[in-house]
Amino acid sequence: MSTKLRTALLIHTFCILCLSIWGSTVVFAQKPDSSINSIRAKRINKTPQIKVNIPTYKPKSSSGFIPYSDLVSNTKTTNLNTTPKSDKILTVLKVYPNPVDNQVNLLMRMDRESNLSVKIMDLLGNEVVTLSNERIASGEQTKSYTIPNRLNTGIYFLKIVAGSETVVKRISVL
Repeated sequence: MSTKLRTALLIHTFCILCLSIWGSTVVFAQKPDSSINSIRAKRINKTPQIKVNIPTYKPKSSSGFIPYSDLVSNTKTTNLNTTPKSDKILTVLKVYPNPVDNQVNLLMRMDRESNLSVKIMDLLGNEVVTLSNERIASGEQTKSYTIPNRLNTGIYFLKIVAGSETVVKRISVL
């Protein structure tokens, strides 16, 4: 063994012995650790409650837009004989089969004639392919679309737009 290594080993051993001897004694009249246990912390048994009266948000329509007539008029008039008119154009009843292999079928109801756009979007919202962009008559209809081969296996969204309404359905492509 070299002298440098022997000296380093001796100093290391000496330090361990000194720490074991002097580490167990009380230095500079410190309080023993048992006095810390005698101090009791104040316990909180009750969680503070915040009481506020905040009304819940209820949108005026399903599309998220408030009609202009509601913004302009200050008074609301109700007529019990009239039923509220639904401005809904598109109702998607079913998207099948799911998972999709090479063809997807779309069962929908159109309340009036409108432009229909059917697109496949990826998980980030990027448009992958447009399946259809056409004018559709009113009524219940079934449309079939062929899925392109370039589409990788995974989860996509089918974005169906009729007029100003958008319906998004999740599909799995095999």
